[in-house]
Amino acid sequence: MRMFSSAPSIEGLTAVVTGGSRGLGLLMGRQLARRGCDVVLLARDEPELARAVGQLGNTVGGSVRGAVCDVRDRAAVQEEFERIAGRHGGIDIVIANAGIIQVGPADALGREGFEDAVDSIFRGALNTALEALPYLRRSEAGGRLGLIGSIGGLIAVPHLLPYSCAKAAVAALAEGLHAEESPHGVSVTGVHPGLMRTGSHLHAHFGGDKRREYAWFSALAGAPVLSMDAERAAERIVSGLQRRRTRIVLTPAARLGAAMHGVAPVATTRLMSVVVRALPSGGGRGTDEGATVEAFDRPPAPRLRALVSALNERAADRFNQRGGPATGSR
Repeated sequence: MRMFSSAPSIEGLTAVVTGGSRGLGLLMGRQLARRGCDVVLLARDEPELARAVGQLGNTVGGSVRGAVCDVRDRAAVQEEFERIAGRHGGIDIVIANAGIIQVGPADALGREGFEDAVDSIFRGALNTALEALPYLRRSEAGGRLGLIGSIGGLIAVPHLLPYSCAKAAVAALAEGLHAEESPHGVSVTGVHPGLMRTGSHLHAHFGGDKRREYAWFSALAGAPVLSMDAERAAERIVSGLQRRRTRIVLTPAARLGAAMHGVAPVATTRLMSVVVRALPSGGGRGTDEGATVEAFDRPPAPRLRALVSALNERAADRFNQRGGPATGSR
């Protein structure tokens, strides 16, 4: 395909994407299929996964199929990778993308919030990476492993601490595996996006003052200047994997934040202390999904949020974030 001619071809390779039923995972699966890969999407929700495969069914290039798998379960991941390798004759590309987002003060999210984040984000990435590596080492094309972190893993973001802690572990895993796997011909790419318009606010979990937490997060996640078009993000990530890049940091704000933290970590931490004063306080324990908060809790400033996050709401429709059939495709 002409638009990808400058990168090494990955046509005919087998690619696996975890968390592939919606949002960024769905879009990375589409990019891989467009470049001629045979793509397997892994996710926990069978109906959602079926909609994702249907949405990508007309993608020109490689094939797309789905498999139900909980990446927190190492045995399930091992069994699924064995099935995929047996069916396709091997595995060449793996992207560990599955995870959750929790928004709220640390004391409201509690120990359970941190444990859930580590389970889903870090343990999921670890299980995926360790079970994938034997197959990637045997890839004739040279295996490629992508671990999806976040700018929140490079800078501790207030009211996203469980997420930041788990993503920081993913960042360390990506850097360490990159060094250890290079003698085996496997490239490992750590990916650290900033805010992206994926519609993920509907599936994020909100604690504390849920109404106000949802309001600020959904607005920022859809703000055109601060957030990035998710389809462009997926294209850049897959291109980076194709070129075997070591690290990808997406969005200008994320690159600036990572640079600031590297040069002046104390000043950056103090700045975060100022930021947190503008965030909501109070509220009880426990969390609700964003879709529930939107429907029943009536978050503040609906007109302003509708204006700022209009692109993100469209992304939710197009990228399989809402229940029922997806309303758009590419």
